Amino acid sequence: MLIHVAGVLAAAEGGAGSSLLNVDWTLFVATVVAFFIFAAILGKFAWGPLLDIVDQREKVIREQVDSAQKAAADAKAALQKHQELLQGAGRERDEILAKAAKDAEAVRSELQAKARADAEAILARAREQMQREKDQALAELRSQVGEIAVEAASRIVKSSLSPEAQRKLVDDYIKELPGAFKAGRA
Repeated sequence: MLIHVAGVLAAAEGGAGSSLLNVDWTLFVATVVAFFIFAAILGKFAWGPLLDIVDQREKVIREQVDSAQKAAADAKAALQKHQELLQGAGRERDEILAKAAKDAEAVRSELQAKARADAEAILARAREQMQREKDQALAELRSQVGEIAVEAASRIVKSSLSPEAQRKLVDDYIKELPGAFKAGRA
């Protein structure tokens, strides 16, 4: 190829009589020597620093790639850890909710049992008081009925019965009263 270029240059300089295949050897050798000198100068002064720059750039890129891979691995590990923490928090939340529901159910059952016991105690006291009041009312009623009966009987039979006989008649009547009340209520 150099020969071809040298021939073209020679033809352009030489004129019409020279052919394209004629080579000017002086020009050829001078061109080759100039090329090697230029290549040696470039190799010594430009190629070394240029390769150093390329090596440094390659090293920087490699470090950045390694750093990016390490950062990606760290991010993946952090994401995994975060997901594990979220799962743990979810399990803990579920356990807390289950315990709270269980505790609430226990408190509700306890309150219901206490309310039932209180209601039964109130009912029992009310029944006892009603029974006492009923007994007291019956005692008062017997007393009043006895007095009224004695008064009525004494007026009716004043002349024919003695006071002991009248009292016995009233007592018998009072004893029959609870049966009469029960029969009247039933």
